[in-house]
Amino acid sequence: MLLYILIAFYILICLGLIASVLLQSGRSASLGVIEGGAQSLFGKKKGLDDVLSRVTTGLAIAFMLLTIVLTILR
Repeated sequence: MLLYILIAFYILICLGLIASVLLQSGRSASLGVIEGGAQSLFGKKKGLDDVLSRVTTGLAIAFMLLTIVLTILR
């Protein structure tokens, strides 16, 4: 029973990790001439990127730890 609960939690972590990576803006997003100029005038949405970066890091650590736990339990 514990194994099935951990697998369900593992699937939720996987989906959350995929979503958090896809929601982040790319590193090349500020390379455009027009967009780069607009960001220098209005500023970049840095707060959301910082939050998503921390969420992605936490989910990646949870993903790795849960992978190891599930491997040991099987």
